[in-house]
Amino acid sequence: MKKLFVFISFLLLFGKNISSQTLHFDSLVTTGIKQIYSINFSDAEVTFRKLMADYPGHPSGRFFLAMIDWWRILLDLDVETYDELFFQKIEDVIYNCEQILEKDPNNIDALFFKGGAIGFRGRLRAYRESWLKAADDGREALPIVEQASILDPENRDVQLGFGIYNYYADVIPDRYPLLKPLMIFFPDGNREKGIEQLTNTALRGKYAKYEARYFLMTLYYTYENNPYKAEEFANMLVSDFPNNPIFEKWQGRISAKRGDYFSGSKIFTSIMSKAKKNLPGYNTKKTKREASYYIGLQHRNTNQLDSARHFFEMCADISKEIDKKEESGFWVNAYLYLGKINDQLGNRDKAVEYYEKLLEMREYLNSRELAKKYLSEPFKN
Repeated sequence: MKKLFVFISFLLLFGKNISSQTLHFDSLVTTGIKQIYSINFSDAEVTFRKLMADYPGHPSGRFFLAMIDWWRILLDLDVETYDELFFQKIEDVIYNCEQILEKDPNNIDALFFKGGAIGFRGRLRAYRESWLKAADDGREALPIVEQASILDPENRDVQLGFGIYNYYADVIPDRYPLLKPLMIFFPDGNREKGIEQLTNTALRGKYAKYEARYFLMTLYYTYENNPYKAEEFANMLVSDFPNNPIFEKWQGRISAKRGDYFSGSKIFTSIMSKAKKNLPGYNTKKTKREASYYIGLQHRNTNQLDSARHFFEMCADISKEIDKKEESGFWVNAYLYLGKINDQLGNRDKAVEYYEKLLEMREYLNSRELAKKYLSEPFKN
């Protein structure tokens, strides 16, 4: 369901080619966008407030101020501190655009920013599992942005939104059959066309190229099972924004999926170091949980068992704090590895303790089967 509404979230972001605007306007927007992705939120706020002051009749300043809060939310989706403020700013964008459209119904900027604001509102509602409200936002936003695209058909950046829509509208119903009834409200998608549109924006877009790269990275990893293509876009993003924790985490997990645990461990060690320095977005429990897991995995692969045990214990301890509904795969696997490591180190009683705990946890892959096996006979290399 979340992916179903992702397409709307970015239909507008950076969508309007503003070459007709002044160089000053272009400079402010470009600078502010890069500040958001660099997680320099204070600087970005200064930039976009200046944009509002210099161009009070344009909706972009209000929209991008809301995007700062959007990225604050993305850094830790478990925290809802910024939700209400974000919704308030989104409503302000929508109201401002409607005021413009009352006087000029074909104002492309107002159409784009209204559609994009509604789309982002829908995306957050989907993250918060307010599915019906998210669906309503989707139905409301799509025709607004389609109208804008008709008025400006040559815009490469706008292909981002339609690429996301075409891809996910094709893929999601087959992946999640329960969502098929909702798709009757939307046009059919086209997976190949979606990838083509996203790639065009990623390579040739002016403002939306970073978002296109982000979505290509995630879809190649999650749906296309092509970590090599995913890595191409992850490397682009991390190269441009080395202190963006979301991009860096994706780069690390993609390396692990390719089987390159050495590179993955290096990336997650960098992430852990930035967490200790309290860089924005890095010092979250989920980030440190994931980093400790992959670092521990590389230590185990190189037979550094004491170090591996330390990081898997860290992973398990953090999981105890944050896994409220059910045990995560990180927690289950950490216990399985801790059982194996303790067996290898000759700590049979401790190993048995972990295997028995696994039998009380949810099944993850074949965790219980392996736990029963190693309770019968100790794990050996």
